[in-house]
Amino acid sequence: MQLSAPFLADRAAIDDADALIAQHGAEAGFAAAARAEQYRALGNHIFFARWRQIERLITYLSVEDVLDTVH
Repeated sequence: MQLSAPFLADRAAIDDADALIAQHGAEAGFAAAARAEQYRALGNHIFFARWRQIERLITYLSVEDVLDTVH
């Protein structure tokens, strides 16, 4: 499986992902996706894209295999 690392615009995205993981556990990715869809429905493409990237980060962090080079 090839899963590329998500783009992170700022540290706040990591903090938001961490907060969702702490709140929702294994369902954190679904919570991020729901927020993304809320912003899509509002027509806010900036926050829609942000929450989609946070969803990808949560998915990336949930994989137990090594996905990239380890330094």
